Amino acid sequence: MKMLVIGDEERTRKYLPQLPVVGETQLVVAPRGTSDEDLLALAPDADFIMADAISPVSARLIAGMPNLKLIHSEGVAFNAIDVQAAQAAGVPVCNNAGVNAGAVAEQAILLMLMCLRQALPGHAAVCAGQQIQKKEAMMREGFRELGDCTVGFIGYGAIAAACAQRLRPWGCRMLYNKRTRLAPEAEQAAGVEFASRQDIARTCDIVSLHVPVTDATRNLVNADFLAGMRPDGILINTARGEVVDQVALADALEAGSIAAAGLDTLSPEPVQPNNPLLHLSPQASARLVLSPHIGGVTEGMFYRAHRAVWENVARVVAGEPLVNRVG
Repeated sequence: MKMLVIGDEERTRKYLPQLPVVGETQLVVAPRGTSDEDLLALAPDADFIMADAISPVSARLIAGMPNLKLIHSEGVAFNAIDVQAAQAAGVPVCNNAGVNAGAVAEQAILLMLMCLRQALPGHAAVCAGQQIQKKEAMMREGFRELGDCTVGFIGYGAIAAACAQRLRPWGCRMLYNKRTRLAPEAEQAAGVEFASRQDIARTCDIVSLHVPVTDATRNLVNADFLAGMRPDGILINTARGEVVDQVALADALEAGSIAAAGLDTLSPEPVQPNNPLLHLSPQASARLVLSPHIGGVTEGMFYRAHRAVWENVARVVAGEPLVNRVG
């Protein structure tokens, strides 16, 4: 058997689980960005593909691998995989749903705190010898404790639920919106209240995004949504960059119509030099926190994710049902 991995070889080998199927499978690793032509030259007879979450698996690649029995995302996202082509070829597609929920929840809360406490301007002020001046300014202006905030989740899957679990002991009031409302007992157990997107934007101190990229969610946070947020509202995005209209967000930060934004994702990735959020005025830039899409890439996540991939490979070999099948 042979597995083609599209991603980082050092990472792939570091997180190999101790499972019999690993020793029975030849690994061929190609870096992200390798062309379909080169991938087909490397492993035309591959039985399995594992692709990092932003590496495309195209219809051409699928069609050129007649032995293919499974395509697996290394992470949660699978929008770069041509699921329709895989279905047409009879090749199942799986992801690692929920594997990074706790890790991304930690990142979301980190961004909330950094925005609330003006962490980056504070660091710069201390380095510039302006510690007392910055401290006095923050005391005059006032800043909120996270426990005093109402947090709204747009989308409520595994990551938002993990955020709610971690925020509940802080004392936050929490609202959520999703297509299908939770049962009353589930809402009570999680400490969350259902609300419309508009009400979340209008009432919440912090709006945190947790939706996948679909035609319905692309640019979900647009100029109208941002105009509906509180002037002291904070936007957090640990979902996908495509969910936010970045020009509209840049305009909102420049106008001061929202207080701050903390983003772990931008669009496209890798981030391009012309991204409008990289060209803000100093005043607006001070209210933006960016992290390099690291929310879900902890060591613990990779150990869990790679084990889950290989366990699904073993299920294919044994003819057993797959876990987290998405196509």
